[in-house]
Amino acid sequence: MKPRLDMDKIAKGLGAERRGKVPVSGGYFGAMQLVSDIQARFRAPARGGRATDPAWTERRLIPLAAQTLRRLQQLAQRTGEKRKVRVEPMQMAALLLEKTVESITEQDAEELFQPRPGRR
Repeated sequence: MKPRLDMDKIAKGLGAERRGKVPVSGGYFGAMQLVSDIQARFRAPARGGRATDPAWTERRLIPLAAQTLRRLQQLAQRTGEKRKVRVEPMQMAALLLEKTVESITEQDAEELFQPRPGRR
């Protein structure tokens, strides 16, 4: 098991001050942040089984378009292959959902329900 990094200790040693996380949106650095979250948060249950985030206590079914599920499967497979970690498509969906909820504004959320031009 990898040792956990104490970011406060590292910042202090560098004479720096931690001010929070820098939001990453996409691309290579966004993918690397997602992989880092997976590795830091997912733990195998004591009874055995698939590694997951112990903070996830709610279970819900959500409808998905077939193309969305395929994309989640691709992301989970690629992430797992590159980082040697097993990630299921719906675990990937949960992480992406959490990251989006953290960063979306109320106005952004309201705009999701605005009719698009040319659609009724």
